Amino acid sequence: MGWRRGPIAHFHWWSVGIDPALRSRRSSFGGPTSGKERKRRSGGGGVKMAAPLRIQSDWAQALRKDEGEAWLSCHPPGKPTLYGSLTCQGIGLDGIPEVTASEGFIVNEINKKSIHISCPKETASSKFLAPYTTFSRIHTKSITCLDISSGGGLGVSSSTDGSMKIWQASNGELRRVLEGHVFDVNCCRFFPSGLVVLSGGMDAQLKIWSAEDASCVVTFKGHKGGILDTAIVDRGRNVVSGSRDGTARLWDCGRSACLGVIADCGSSINGVAVGAADNSINLGSPEQMPSEREVGTELKMLLLAREDKKLQCFGLQSRQPVFLFIGSDAFNCCTFLSGFLLLAGTQDGNIYQLDVRNPRAPVQVIHRSGAPVLSLLSFRDGFIASQGSHMGEADLYMLSGWSCATLSAL
Repeated sequence: MGWRRGPIAHFHWWSVGIDPALRSRRSSFGGPTSGKERKRRSGGGGVKMAAPLRIQSDWAQALRKDEGEAWLSCHPPGKPTLYGSLTCQGIGLDGIPEVTASEGFIVNEINKKSIHISCPKETASSKFLAPYTTFSRIHTKSITCLDISSGGGLGVSSSTDGSMKIWQASNGELRRVLEGHVFDVNCCRFFPSGLVVLSGGMDAQLKIWSAEDASCVVTFKGHKGGILDTAIVDRGRNVVSGSRDGTARLWDCGRSACLGVIADCGSSINGVAVGAADNSINLGSPEQMPSEREVGTELKMLLLAREDKKLQCFGLQSRQPVFLFIGSDAFNCCTFLSGFLLLAGTQDGNIYQLDVRNPRAPVQVIHRSGAPVLSLLSFRDGFIASQGSHMGEADLYMLSGWSCATLSAL
């Protein structure tokens, strides 16, 4: 996942409200359905407007001190922001703080792992999760991108301090420093093996690294502008990159060669995603016989989130366009939920849910705030979204079920 527009703020967990009958059985996205039924947002078209509540990022720590305080706010669409505070009145025998809210807000429930706040005037409420660990010494500035290996043992992250590092996911212990890019590293991700890392930077280079010894084993050159996002095809013999030069390229990792320009958009490509297509979707036929070096591109879709307010989908092997959708602002990120459902986030805070089979009108548009949507990730029967902060924070929250880990920049 890559972020390009300022410091990272919060991850939010959403339930998309997808009818189970709509889910593609052959899709590999979204994972198995959770054993516990989750409350879903109602389906249907239109914009879902909400009055989001926000809370001080280190609230759990601040409210464990007598008379400790943490700020909170409510942001109703089209109305002035309501500001308030939480104050700790003491710690109970069970170790849970007794917390009161300032006028206009109510503390509905608090325990060691979460706090539930509401703003009755705007009929808004949110449950905030306490981090179970914080890694604050990995980077010195804002974190631009992060990924966790498939086995969960290692993390990789890049920062505006110019560094890219591999660390132990259990305790944040630094394992490797990956040096070789010139200028900022915009995106980094593990290959499925968990032993290799793919990165892209403002130096227009795509690099593959060994997570075991930090050596750069492959460098791809061909883009004329900074690389903003990447995607790995199947097991990783091919990868895709999107660049500020407006092109999306397919690469052969084994021979360090570009297999072709999938699209030349004439506008920066901020996000890319590769997904398996439902068999009802016409991906078109390639004009030329695909290279034998292309592995796993058949029946795959390539989604491009563009700076010029356009979201575009191609057949990865055919190079043929599937649809073009125009949004409200620059698209920053995109992801697939299934073989025909997708999400894309914009700079003005909209999250579009589209059906590839009928992309003219969104299934729904979710608008939580005007902050830019910087990253999207399919998760169980919903998804995770990160939005930029109006408060200048630099915390990254990763929600997994009911647990939360933070990677914080000093």
